[in-house]
Amino acid sequence: MPSAAKSRPTAPQPAPQLNGAGALGISRPWQVAGLAALFVGLAVALLFSGAAATREVSDPGALVRWGLPVSKAIHNVSLAAVIGGLIFAVGILPRTSGPRSRHHDGEAPEHPAFARALAIAAAAGAVWTLSAIAVLVLTYSDVAGQGLSGDAEFTRALVYFMTDIETGRAWLTVTIIAAVVTTALFGVRSLGGLALTLILTLVGLVPAALIGHSSSSSDHEGAINSLGLHLVGVSTWVGGIILLALLSGILTGTKAGSAADITESTLRRFSALAGFAFVLVFASGVINASIRVTNWGDLFGSAYGQLILVKSAATLFLGGIGFMHRQWVIPQLGRTGSAFSSRRVLWQLVLVELLVMGATSGVAVALSRSAPPEPTSFAPDASPAFILSGYELPPELTPERWLTEWRLDWLWIAVVIFGLVAYILGVAKVRRRGDKWQWFRTVNWVIGLAVLTYITSGPPAVYGRILFSAHMVDHMALTMVAPIFLVLGAPVTLALRALPARNDGSRGVREWLLIFIHSKFSQLVTHPIFAAANFAGSIVLFYYSEAFGFAMREHVGHELMILHFALTGYIFILTMIGTDPLPRRAPYPMRLLLLLATMGFHAFFGVAIMGGTNLLAADYFGNLGRAWGPSALLDQQMGGAVAWGIGEVPTLLVAIGVAIMWSRSDARETKRVDRAADRNNDADLTAYNDMFAKLAERDAKLAERNPKLEGRS
Repeated sequence: MPSAAKSRPTAPQPAPQLNGAGALGISRPWQVAGLAALFVGLAVALLFSGAAATREVSDPGALVRWGLPVSKAIHNVSLAAVIGGLIFAVGILPRTSGPRSRHHDGEAPEHPAFARALAIAAAAGAVWTLSAIAVLVLTYSDVAGQGLSGDAEFTRALVYFMTDIETGRAWLTVTIIAAVVTTALFGVRSLGGLALTLILTLVGLVPAALIGHSSSSSDHEGAINSLGLHLVGVSTWVGGIILLALLSGILTGTKAGSAADITESTLRRFSALAGFAFVLVFASGVINASIRVTNWGDLFGSAYGQLILVKSAATLFLGGIGFMHRQWVIPQLGRTGSAFSSRRVLWQLVLVELLVMGATSGVAVALSRSAPPEPTSFAPDASPAFILSGYELPPELTPERWLTEWRLDWLWIAVVIFGLVAYILGVAKVRRRGDKWQWFRTVNWVIGLAVLTYITSGPPAVYGRILFSAHMVDHMALTMVAPIFLVLGAPVTLALRALPARNDGSRGVREWLLIFIHSKFSQLVTHPIFAAANFAGSIVLFYYSEAFGFAMREHVGHELMILHFALTGYIFILTMIGTDPLPRRAPYPMRLLLLLATMGFHAFFGVAIMGGTNLLAADYFGNLGRAWGPSALLDQQMGGAVAWGIGEVPTLLVAIGVAIMWSRSDARETKRVDRAADRNNDADLTAYNDMFAKLAERDAKLAERNPKLEGRS
């Protein structure tokens, strides 16, 4: 393999240069072994489950029955490679070869590993786009039960499928996202642009989570969320292993211990990410499987359940290999005597991971083509509530049911668990270093996460889909209660203290946090006036538009609603009483004025809802078929009272907090002035008195010169 010095580019590359397999790092047979294992695992699993067998009715033909899962497998692998390439470029690899190696234009050359990662991502993006098109067309043929055709009728039906059928629209969306991402990968080189491209790529996972078995399971929101988390974890993990394999030439082409050697840092960073991905993949897989397979007999006795067991065993095996990487192999890389043998073991383990991951990915595709034991279609006698919300009506709301009725939202459960574990690890690291971290902050953070869990998975979430009044309790707690505790936890300050700074040209979490804090976007959304206007105005825009109905009917809209109002409340409270760093802070009098304005606005909004006679989201709340409790309109008016009452109390508490902070700030300023006076013997006061003495002396002299002026005075 060429050395890092020989493979280093002589000038910054404007876009990935794809000059064959060698440019992508494919130079040895073992690097494509995972692809072969993918197709072998797919074929074996399809034959075992019978998912590719000839249908008795509406058979689309062997080309579609086998071509669709093969296209999906290629789609999944290429998408994972795009995500892996962008993650490596954005957060693992250094962008340049070194700050001292400059060209005539003043820019450092791109690091070979960074350039290759983007080349891999760009090539994978092209494959992703083409495979998404293939999946779209083959999915229509599979659903329609007819073979591929080029006649006009087939084309018209395909267009209808893409524009009017949920599955078709989902795959059309994926195709468009893939095309946009691929175009960006050939033109974007800035790390900020690549980070936005990564976010858009992750959005491409959403349509796949919304269709298929998860869309109509008995717990469809739990199935969708767990599948979405599963896809994120799998794509990150598989994509990272693909990148490691294709970067092996560069990572092994530098001398261990040299300045150009990035092997150990790359592996350590990816190992931490892979550990997180493993936990996410296994936990979300267990949750999703428990929703689709509800008893032990189906798990061990059905082909679907047996494929789940195979996939779970493979995941645990891969987790064991990752543990070996982190505990045994990576620590040996920096040691002179064992570096060569450790690197050989490293790539042997990567080869094993490629083989197992490839076969497991094939099993996963076959699993998605197999029918689960749990029914995946609406029953003919489904209730209106189930059709509209995806769940049957809960029992009548009573005081004790404000504590007992739960429906876990696995997306926000994952957010809470991650926030709790990361915070505890950060506190432990800061204290190990000998620094202090106030227990008051930790307690507030834990309380905030507990409140967030109650809001998103507890009775407010359950009854908030049925009763407007309960929804308003959920909303006001989300924007005004949980953010207070979370802001007092000061998570950004903790992260900046706990996370190490990087000095190799790459950007970690700490670097991205600092960039975001000082960005133009952050300056806008955290401006006190904008934060207050967004906090108050978005309520009206949301509830008096179609956005409210969309959030109640659609799962994506519901999760976006939670995200928006949680962030809106967090940012507003942060500008009022937060201690985390901000681009700009309002003076205390302005903060109090903004709080008073929001209190008045909440009161106005609550009174307007209380006196309103038009039902909001009438096609939803008016058609649930609820036989208990007040009427939909009366319940809505009660929700207005909730908005008025609950909104005022937290705002008043925040105002008291601002007043206390103002008082303490003045006290600190007074102490500072007193200390300065003690140091310089009241120099400021002496100078002040001297100024008045000089003015008096001047006036006396003027009076002596002009007696008439003295008489006038």
